[in-house]
Amino acid sequence: MKFFDTHSHLDFEQFDIDREEVIKRAKSYGVEYILNVGTNIESSKKVIEIAEKYDFIYASCGIHPLDVSNYKIEDLKEIEKLSKNRKVIAIGETGFDFYYSKENREKQKEFFIAQIEISGKYNLPLIVHQRESKNEIIEIIEKIKLPEKVVFHCFGGDLNFAQYCLKKNFYISFTGILTFKNAKMVKEVCKFYPIEKIIVETDAPFLAPCPFRGKRNEPFMIKYIIEEISKIKEANLEKISDTIFENSLSFFNKIYGKI
Repeated sequence: MKFFDTHSHLDFEQFDIDREEVIKRAKSYGVEYILNVGTNIESSKKVIEIAEKYDFIYASCGIHPLDVSNYKIEDLKEIEKLSKNRKVIAIGETGFDFYYSKENREKQKEFFIAQIEISGKYNLPLIVHQRESKNEIIEIIEKIKLPEKVVFHCFGGDLNFAQYCLKKNFYISFTGILTFKNAKMVKEVCKFYPIEKIIVETDAPFLAPCPFRGKRNEPFMIKYIIEEISKIKEANLEKISDTIFENSLSFFNKIYGKI
């Protein structure tokens, strides 16, 4: 089986000691591609730097909603500049996070809209972060023209929101949360959502799947998420794996053919 970890943070300090070993281990476990996702300007520069060292690693650049307090809207000009790099295949992650930060709602909104515009301008897929902000996300979606490809990463919404996402033709991405015993709502969404619109991610170093829960997550653990999807959908593992891999290639590769 071949795997595409569509959302990882290999630039984070948790990998400073053994980053190269982590990347080699991923490759040895069948991880064909990794998308390293930026969370602010410095992070976006670093994910590009890492991507340029490895043929199978790509980058996404953006400013995370929890990082917007450290920037001015004009700083997104740097994100736009970085998005022109040959290894950048997406914009984000961006969106809303009202679980950790409610006091800067308007600034999160301003940065989200601006990054949607960058995504559309360069015809790059958009990686959306949504936490405790379903209504605000929907309000933006209904008002602003979105790019052709949109994925809700680390999907944690309920079945109603999943139905809305499907209606809008969005992709959704599952993390190790799907393997947790108490993740009933996420499992229900997985069972409902068409496999053709599902991709997977580790969100490493966070959210390690069972049986590694509580430890540092790594891209090689992506297979455990796919195995869980196969169980939930009661479908052949290799077929599920192949479909998700092709979904990922199609989502990130359709326009520029960079991969």
